[in-house]
Amino acid sequence: MNGRVDYLLTEEEINLTRGPSGLGFNIVGGTDQQYVSNDSGIFVSSIKENGAAALDGRLQEGDKILSVNGQDLKNLLHQDAVDLFRNAGYAVSLRVQHRLQVQNGPIGHHGEGEPSGIPITVVVVPVFALIVVAAWAFMRYRQRL
Repeated sequence: MNGRVDYLLTEEEINLTRGPSGLGFNIVGGTDQQYVSNDSGIFVSSIKENGAAALDGRLQEGDKILSVNGQDLKNLLHQDAVDLFRNAGYAVSLRVQHRLQVQNGPIGHHGEGEPSGIPITVVVVPVFALIVVAAWAFMRYRQRL
């Protein structure tokens, strides 16, 4: 493994209906308080249990919100972004960027019934050796009695 972490960026349109506790998530970021180095975007910091976002299930902590009701969130102060969310209305459309971590290295195909983890011989051989040693020790001990 080369120690490098790769990410796959995907975008999704998420429509939420404002509930009693608002949209049900908190944000961080903005041009005045960058949350991610070299990125002044607006990010989801937490999702409130049983809020609109949690009930929908698609918005996740760490997601970057690109737009609200079609209005781009680039180059906004944090408070301006908060105000935009507060004044977005009852039905809110979010354009969201998900950042998914992907596995480094080749991805092998495992057929049905094939183990995807440690090869069986790596487990069986040491266990068999341990059994043989235990049987030998038992026999030696028994002969001395």
